[in-house]
Amino acid sequence: MLWLTLAICFIVTLLITPLVRRFAIKIGATDKPNHRKVHQKLMARLGGLAIYIGFLIGFIVLQPDSTYMMPILIGSFIIILTGFLDDMIELSAKWKLFGQLLAAGIVIYGGVQVEFINLPFDARIELGWFSIPLTLLWIIGITNAINLIDGLDGLAAGVSSIVLITITSLAILGGDLFVAALGVILLGSTLGFLYHNFNPAKIFMGDTGALFLGFMISVISLLGFKNITLFSLLIPVIILAVPISDTFFAIIRRIVNKKPLSAPDKSHLHHCLLRVGFSHRQTVLVIYAMSAFFGLAAVMLTMSTLWVTFIIMAVILVVIELIAEKIGLVSSTYRPMINFVRRFTSATKRNY
Repeated sequence: MLWLTLAICFIVTLLITPLVRRFAIKIGATDKPNHRKVHQKLMARLGGLAIYIGFLIGFIVLQPDSTYMMPILIGSFIIILTGFLDDMIELSAKWKLFGQLLAAGIVIYGGVQVEFINLPFDARIELGWFSIPLTLLWIIGITNAINLIDGLDGLAAGVSSIVLITITSLAILGGDLFVAALGVILLGSTLGFLYHNFNPAKIFMGDTGALFLGFMISVISLLGFKNITLFSLLIPVIILAVPISDTFFAIIRRIVNKKPLSAPDKSHLHHCLLRVGFSHRQTVLVIYAMSAFFGLAAVMLTMSTLWVTFIIMAVILVVIELIAEKIGLVSSTYRPMINFVRRFTSATKRNY
Protein backbone atom coordinates (compact mmCIF):
# COMPACT_ATOMS: atom_id res chain seq x y z
CA MET A 1 0.00 0.00 0.00
CA LEU A 2 2.94 2.36 0.66
CA TRP A 3 4.19 2.14 -2.93
CA LEU A 4 0.69 2.51 -4.37
CA THR A 5 0.22 5.66 -2.27
CA LEU A 6 3.58 7.00 -3.47
CA ALA A 7 2.47 6.50 -7.08
CA ILE A 8 -0.92 8.15 -6.44
CA CYS A 9 0.69 11.20 -4.77
CA PHE A 10 3.19 11.46 -7.62
CA ILE A 11 0.52 11.33 -10.33
CA VAL A 12 -1.86 13.72 -8.52
CA THR A 13 0.88 16.34 -8.02
CA LEU A 14 2.22 15.81 -11.54
CA LEU A 15 -1.22 16.52 -13.02
CA ILE A 16 -2.27 19.33 -10.69
CA THR A 17 0.95 21.41 -10.84
CA PRO A 18 0.13 22.95 -14.28
CA LEU A 19 -3.27 23.97 -12.90
CA VAL A 20 -1.60 25.57 -9.88
CA ARG A 21 0.78 27.37 -12.26
CA ARG A 22 -2.13 28.92 -14.18
CA PHE A 23 -3.83 29.83 -10.91
CA ALA A 24 -0.66 31.52 -9.61
CA ILE A 25 -0.28 33.60 -12.77
CA LYS A 26 -3.96 34.57 -12.68
CA ILE A 27 -3.80 35.89 -9.10
CA GLY A 28 -0.38 37.51 -9.54
CA ALA A 29 1.66 35.12 -7.40
CA THR A 30 4.79 35.48 -9.50
CA ASP A 31 8.50 35.84 -8.88
CA LYS A 32 10.18 38.76 -10.62
CA PRO A 33 13.91 38.68 -11.54
CA ASN A 34 16.28 40.89 -9.53
CA HIS A 35 19.98 41.19 -8.70
CA ARG A 36 19.80 38.42 -6.06
CA LYS A 37 18.00 35.85 -8.19
CA VAL A 38 19.28 33.51 -10.88
CA HIS A 39 16.18 33.33 -13.11
CA GLN A 40 15.79 35.90 -15.87
CA LYS A 41 12.04 35.91 -16.51
CA LEU A 42 8.77 36.19 -14.62
CA MET A 43 7.96 32.85 -12.95
CA ALA A 44 4.83 31.51 -11.29
CA ARG A 45 5.27 30.43 -7.70
CA LEU A 46 2.82 28.75 -5.29
CA GLY A 47 4.05 25.37 -6.53
CA GLY A 48 4.04 24.25 -2.91
CA LEU A 49 0.25 24.30 -3.12
CA ALA A 50 0.42 21.36 -5.56
CA ILE A 51 2.73 19.47 -3.17
CA TYR A 52 0.28 20.13 -0.33
CA ILE A 53 -2.71 18.90 -2.34
CA GLY A 54 -0.82 15.71 -3.24
CA PHE A 55 0.08 15.34 0.43
CA LEU A 56 -3.58 15.64 1.50
CA ILE A 57 -4.68 13.10 -1.12
CA GLY A 58 -2.04 10.72 0.19
CA PHE A 59 -3.35 11.19 3.72
CA ILE A 60 -6.88 10.33 2.56
CA VAL A 61 -5.69 7.24 0.69
CA LEU A 62 -3.32 5.84 3.31
CA GLN A 63 -5.05 7.17 6.45
CA PRO A 64 -2.02 6.75 8.76
CA ASP A 65 -3.14 6.23 12.33
CA SER A 66 -1.35 8.12 15.09
CA THR A 67 -2.04 10.60 17.88
CA TYR A 68 0.34 12.93 16.01
CA MET A 69 -1.85 13.01 12.89
CA MET A 70 -4.20 15.88 13.80
CA PRO A 71 -1.49 18.22 15.20
CA ILE A 72 0.58 17.64 12.05
CA LEU A 73 -2.38 18.38 9.76
CA ILE A 74 -3.23 21.59 11.66
CA GLY A 75 0.41 22.70 11.83
CA SER A 76 0.96 22.00 8.13
CA PHE A 77 -2.14 24.02 7.21
CA ILE A 78 -0.85 27.00 9.20
CA ILE A 79 2.57 26.77 7.54
CA ILE A 80 0.97 26.50 4.08
CA LEU A 81 -1.19 29.55 4.83
CA THR A 82 1.90 31.47 5.98
CA GLY A 83 3.80 30.58 2.81
CA PHE A 84 0.80 31.35 0.59
CA LEU A 85 0.38 34.82 2.10
CA ASP A 86 4.12 35.47 1.76
CA ASP A 87 4.05 34.46 -1.91
CA MET A 88 1.09 36.78 -2.45
CA ILE A 89 1.91 39.89 -0.41
CA GLU A 90 5.47 39.30 0.94
CA LEU A 91 4.94 39.09 4.69
CA SER A 92 7.42 40.78 6.99
CA ALA A 93 9.97 38.55 8.72
CA LYS A 94 8.18 38.81 12.06
CA TRP A 95 4.85 37.60 10.62
CA LYS A 96 6.55 34.70 8.82
CA LEU A 97 8.22 33.76 12.09
CA PHE A 98 4.91 34.05 13.92
CA GLY A 99 3.31 31.56 11.51
CA GLN A 100 6.21 29.16 11.94
CA LEU A 101 6.11 29.45 15.73
CA LEU A 102 2.36 28.83 15.78
CA ALA A 103 2.65 25.74 13.57
CA ALA A 104 5.59 24.42 15.60
CA GLY A 105 3.77 25.11 18.86
CA ILE A 106 0.80 23.02 17.76
CA VAL A 107 2.86 19.91 16.90
CA ILE A 108 4.89 20.31 20.10
CA TYR A 109 1.65 20.52 22.10
CA GLY A 110 0.58 17.37 20.23
CA GLY A 111 3.57 15.47 21.60
CA VAL A 112 6.33 15.94 19.01
CA GLN A 113 9.29 16.72 21.28
CA VAL A 114 12.95 15.89 21.82
CA GLU A 115 12.65 14.56 25.36
CA PHE A 116 16.17 13.21 25.86
CA ILE A 117 19.57 12.86 24.18
CA ASN A 118 21.24 9.46 24.18
CA LEU A 119 24.98 9.39 24.83
CA PRO A 120 27.61 6.62 24.50
CA PHE A 121 27.97 3.93 27.16
CA ASP A 122 24.21 3.83 27.87
CA ALA A 123 24.16 7.37 29.29
CA ARG A 124 21.23 9.66 28.66
CA ILE A 125 20.49 13.34 29.23
CA GLU A 126 16.88 14.05 30.17
CA LEU A 127 16.01 17.48 28.79
CA GLY A 128 13.05 18.24 31.05
CA TRP A 129 11.72 21.76 30.54
CA PHE A 130 14.47 22.40 27.95
CA SER A 131 12.74 19.92 25.62
CA ILE A 132 10.29 22.49 24.27
CA PRO A 133 12.76 25.25 23.26
CA LEU A 134 15.14 22.68 21.71
CA THR A 135 12.31 21.14 19.67
CA LEU A 136 11.12 24.60 18.65
CA LEU A 137 14.64 25.55 17.56
CA TRP A 138 14.93 22.37 15.48
CA ILE A 139 11.58 22.86 13.70
CA ILE A 140 12.14 26.56 12.98
CA GLY A 141 15.76 25.97 12.00
CA ILE A 142 15.07 23.17 9.51
CA THR A 143 12.02 24.96 8.11
CA ASN A 144 14.17 27.98 7.24
CA ALA A 145 17.17 25.90 6.16
CA ILE A 146 15.10 24.27 3.39
CA ASN A 147 13.77 27.72 2.48
CA LEU A 148 17.32 29.09 2.15
CA ILE A 149 18.45 26.44 -0.35
CA ASP A 150 15.47 27.12 -2.60
CA GLY A 151 17.53 29.20 -5.00
CA LEU A 152 17.82 27.11 -8.19
CA ASP A 153 15.42 25.12 -10.34
CA GLY A 154 14.72 21.79 -8.65
CA LEU A 155 17.20 22.31 -5.82
CA ALA A 156 14.99 22.36 -2.72
CA ALA A 157 12.59 19.75 -4.13
CA GLY A 158 15.43 17.42 -5.12
CA VAL A 159 17.35 17.73 -1.85
CA SER A 160 14.11 17.27 0.10
CA SER A 161 13.36 14.13 -1.94
CA ILE A 162 16.78 12.64 -1.13
CA VAL A 163 16.28 13.47 2.56
CA LEU A 164 12.83 11.86 2.48
CA ILE A 165 14.14 8.73 0.75
CA THR A 166 16.72 8.33 3.53
CA ILE A 167 14.28 8.94 6.40
CA THR A 168 11.60 6.72 4.85
CA SER A 169 14.06 3.88 4.20
CA LEU A 170 15.28 3.97 7.80
CA ALA A 171 11.69 4.11 9.07
CA ILE A 172 10.74 1.04 7.00
CA LEU A 173 13.82 -0.85 8.22
CA GLY A 174 12.96 0.14 11.79
CA GLY A 175 9.29 -0.81 11.47
CA ASP A 176 8.02 2.73 12.11
CA LEU A 177 4.94 2.62 9.88
CA PHE A 178 3.62 6.11 10.69
CA VAL A 179 6.89 7.86 9.79
CA ALA A 180 7.22 5.62 6.72
CA ALA A 181 3.70 6.59 5.66
CA LEU A 182 4.38 10.32 6.09
CA GLY A 183 7.67 9.98 4.24
CA VAL A 184 6.11 8.13 1.29
CA ILE A 185 3.20 10.58 0.99
CA LEU A 186 5.52 13.60 1.03
CA LEU A 187 8.10 11.96 -1.26
CA GLY A 188 5.55 11.11 -3.95
CA SER A 189 4.10 14.63 -3.85
CA THR A 190 7.54 16.26 -4.01
CA LEU A 191 8.72 14.09 -6.93
CA GLY A 192 5.54 14.89 -8.87
CA PHE A 193 6.27 18.61 -8.46
CA LEU A 194 9.99 18.15 -9.23
CA TYR A 195 9.11 17.03 -12.76
CA HIS A 196 7.85 20.56 -13.46
CA ASN A 197 10.44 22.32 -11.28
CA PHE A 198 13.69 20.80 -12.58
CA ASN A 199 15.79 23.01 -14.84
CA PRO A 200 14.40 24.69 -16.85
CA ALA A 201 11.61 25.15 -14.32
CA LYS A 202 8.04 25.93 -15.37
CA ILE A 203 7.02 26.90 -11.81
CA PHE A 204 8.66 27.65 -8.46
CA MET A 205 7.51 26.13 -5.18
CA GLY A 206 7.73 29.54 -3.48
CA ASP A 207 7.64 29.93 0.27
CA THR A 208 4.42 27.91 0.18
CA GLY A 209 6.44 24.85 -0.77
CA ALA A 210 9.78 25.57 0.89
CA LEU A 211 8.28 26.31 4.30
CA PHE A 212 5.92 23.32 4.05
CA LEU A 213 8.68 20.89 3.07
CA GLY A 214 11.02 22.25 5.73
CA PHE A 215 8.33 22.05 8.40
CA MET A 216 7.26 18.51 7.49
CA ILE A 217 10.84 17.22 7.21
CA SER A 218 11.70 18.70 10.61
CA VAL A 219 8.68 16.99 12.21
CA ILE A 220 9.17 13.65 10.42
CA SER A 221 12.85 13.56 11.37
CA LEU A 222 12.00 14.14 15.02
CA LEU A 223 9.36 11.40 15.02
CA GLY A 224 11.63 8.99 13.18
CA PHE A 225 14.59 9.31 15.53
CA LYS A 226 13.07 9.91 18.97
CA ASN A 227 14.27 6.55 20.27
CA ILE A 228 17.48 5.73 18.41
CA THR A 229 20.27 4.22 20.48
CA LEU A 230 23.04 6.72 19.80
CA PHE A 231 22.86 10.54 19.82
CA SER A 232 19.17 11.30 19.35
CA LEU A 233 19.72 14.20 16.94
CA LEU A 234 22.83 12.89 15.21
CA ILE A 235 21.16 10.91 12.41
CA PRO A 236 18.72 13.61 11.23
CA VAL A 237 21.49 16.22 11.48
CA ILE A 238 23.64 14.18 9.07
CA ILE A 239 20.70 13.48 6.74
CA LEU A 240 20.03 17.24 6.61
CA ALA A 241 23.72 18.21 6.47
CA VAL A 242 23.40 20.13 3.18
CA PRO A 243 20.71 22.66 4.27
CA ILE A 244 22.05 22.78 7.85
CA SER A 245 25.65 23.48 6.82
CA ASP A 246 24.55 26.06 4.24
CA THR A 247 22.58 27.86 6.95
CA PHE A 248 25.45 27.54 9.45
CA PHE A 249 28.00 29.05 7.08
CA ALA A 250 25.53 31.79 6.11
CA ILE A 251 25.39 32.79 9.80
CA ILE A 252 29.21 32.68 10.07
CA ARG A 253 29.54 34.68 6.85
CA ARG A 254 27.25 37.43 8.12
CA ILE A 255 29.01 37.59 11.47
CA VAL A 256 32.43 37.80 9.77
CA ASN A 257 31.17 40.48 7.37
CA LYS A 258 29.34 42.30 10.20
CA LYS A 259 25.94 42.08 8.52
CA PRO A 260 22.53 41.36 10.08
CA LEU A 261 21.70 37.65 10.26
CA SER A 262 18.56 38.29 8.22
CA ALA A 263 20.44 40.12 5.44
CA PRO A 264 20.08 38.35 2.05
CA ASP A 265 23.14 37.66 -0.09
CA LYS A 266 24.38 35.68 -3.11
CA SER A 267 26.93 33.52 -1.29
CA HIS A 268 24.91 30.41 -0.49
CA LEU A 269 26.17 27.00 -1.56
CA HIS A 270 24.49 27.11 -4.97
CA HIS A 271 25.72 30.67 -5.65
CA CYS A 272 29.31 29.66 -4.84
CA LEU A 273 29.19 26.59 -7.09
CA LEU A 274 27.87 28.74 -9.94
CA ARG A 275 30.75 31.19 -9.40
CA VAL A 276 33.43 28.49 -9.60
CA GLY A 277 32.17 27.51 -13.05
CA PHE A 278 29.40 24.94 -12.73
CA SER A 279 26.32 25.39 -14.90
CA HIS A 280 22.86 25.76 -13.39
CA ARG A 281 22.00 22.08 -13.88
CA GLN A 282 25.47 20.86 -12.86
CA THR A 283 25.25 22.85 -9.62
CA VAL A 284 21.93 21.22 -8.74
CA LEU A 285 23.28 17.74 -9.52
CA VAL A 286 26.42 18.34 -7.45
CA ILE A 287 24.29 19.34 -4.46
CA TYR A 288 22.09 16.28 -5.04
CA ALA A 289 25.26 14.16 -4.89
CA MET A 290 26.31 15.86 -1.65
CA SER A 291 22.90 15.19 -0.12
CA ALA A 292 23.01 11.55 -1.23
CA PHE A 293 26.50 11.19 0.30
CA PHE A 294 25.25 12.48 3.65
CA GLY A 295 22.16 10.28 3.44
CA LEU A 296 24.36 7.22 2.88
CA ALA A 297 26.61 8.28 5.77
CA ALA A 298 23.54 8.55 8.03
CA VAL A 299 22.44 5.03 7.09
CA MET A 300 25.95 3.74 7.87
CA LEU A 301 25.83 5.48 11.25
CA THR A 302 22.72 3.55 12.23
CA MET A 303 24.62 0.29 11.74
CA SER A 304 28.08 1.26 13.05
CA THR A 305 29.91 0.84 16.32
CA LEU A 306 30.82 3.80 18.53
CA TRP A 307 34.37 4.20 17.19
CA VAL A 308 33.27 3.84 13.57
CA THR A 309 30.68 6.53 14.29
CA PHE A 310 33.38 8.92 15.48
CA ILE A 311 35.44 8.20 12.35
CA ILE A 312 32.46 8.79 10.04
CA MET A 313 31.63 12.03 11.87
CA ALA A 314 35.23 13.23 11.57
CA VAL A 315 35.23 12.52 7.83
CA ILE A 316 31.91 14.33 7.37
CA LEU A 317 33.10 17.43 9.25
CA VAL A 318 36.36 17.54 7.26
CA VAL A 319 34.47 17.17 3.96
CA ILE A 320 32.05 19.97 4.87
CA GLU A 321 34.87 22.30 5.93
CA LEU A 322 36.97 21.61 2.82
CA ILE A 323 34.00 22.22 0.50
CA ALA A 324 33.18 25.47 2.34
CA GLU A 325 36.77 26.71 2.04
CA LYS A 326 37.28 25.57 -1.56
CA ILE A 327 34.22 27.35 -2.96
CA GLY A 328 34.37 30.38 -0.63
CA LEU A 329 31.20 29.71 1.35
CA VAL A 330 32.31 32.10 4.12
CA SER A 331 34.65 34.33 2.09
CA SER A 332 37.36 33.99 -0.54
CA THR A 333 40.06 34.38 2.14
CA TYR A 334 38.57 31.94 4.68
CA ARG A 335 40.79 28.84 4.24
CA PRO A 336 42.17 27.73 7.63
CA MET A 337 42.20 23.99 6.89
CA ILE A 338 43.57 24.33 3.36
CA ASN A 339 46.30 26.69 4.59
CA PHE A 340 47.17 24.31 7.42
CA VAL A 341 47.51 21.38 4.99
CA ARG A 342 49.71 23.49 2.70
CA ARG A 343 51.98 24.55 5.56
CA PHE A 344 52.18 20.99 6.83
CA THR A 345 53.02 19.68 3.33
CA SER A 346 55.69 22.37 2.82
CA ALA A 347 57.26 21.62 6.22
CA THR A 348 57.31 17.90 5.46
CA LYS A 349 59.02 18.50 2.10
CA ARG A 350 61.68 20.70 3.74
CA ASN A 351 62.42 18.01 6.33
CA TYR A 352 63.08 15.52 3.56
